[in-house]
Amino acid sequence: MEHTVFSYLFPWRHAGLIRQFATREIAMRYRQSWLGMFWAVLTPLLMLGVYTLVFRHVFKVRWPGAEETNLAFALRLYAALAVFNFFSECVTRAPRLVLDQPHLVKKVVFPVEVLPWVSMLAALVHLGIAAVVLAAFTLWNNGGLSLSVLALPLVWLPLVPLCVGLGWMLSAIGTYVRDVGQLIGLAMSLMLFLSPVFFPVEALPQGLQGWMFLNPLALTMTETRAVLLAGHWPHWGALALQLAGCLLVAVAGAMFFRAARKGFADVV
Repeated sequence: MEHTVFSYLFPWRHAGLIRQFATREIAMRYRQSWLGMFWAVLTPLLMLGVYTLVFRHVFKVRWPGAEETNLAFALRLYAALAVFNFFSECVTRAPRLVLDQPHLVKKVVFPVEVLPWVSMLAALVHLGIAAVVLAAFTLWNNGGLSLSVLALPLVWLPLVPLCVGLGWMLSAIGTYVRDVGQLIGLAMSLMLFLSPVFFPVEALPQGLQGWMFLNPLALTMTETRAVLLAGHWPHWGALALQLAGCLLVAVAGAMFFRAARKGFADVV
């Protein structure tokens, strides 16, 4: 079987397999739990309550230029946390995608390149649930939803090639270097506070605002708040540039994985 970069980026012939594995992964995650998929809603809401209590009432954080209720403040946090949690879930699991499937890696006919797609789709389910929660509470808080909410899937679209590309890179490296998983966990902890989750980009000094957008999540978080909470349409040019950059990450990740996969069976 010829493994081309194009087949990595557009795995149409493996769509059924990817869907089957993603469904199984989600089912296994909540198997034998009393609340089942409700945990996907309850966990982020509990964390959101803690963050709102700490940052709004203990540290007295206020959104610059806005007088808002606790719910409005919480929605600003949750809009960014949904993006971060999706990215973090994909990236944190990536280093062990190949290591945790030795029986599949050693089967010559199994397309191991689909594993990052499976992981991304499983995380996408949680992002979809977060979108429904966000829309529901925004409707309650604002009394309606702006038409700009229709652009939300396009705002989140660059995350797909970004997470799949990083999945290929990190899973390939993690197969040979087992310490990568520990480093990624530390990096995600730092990234939570270095991303505009608990503050807007505008709160930074003017000279630092441009640098913040080197963070691949910054634009997505900012535009998510804009289209969902503020009723503004996204900056299409910036989104197009972000999508192009994320596609380059995906291509680089596919090429790296394609070259590294030859030795997987010897080390897992």
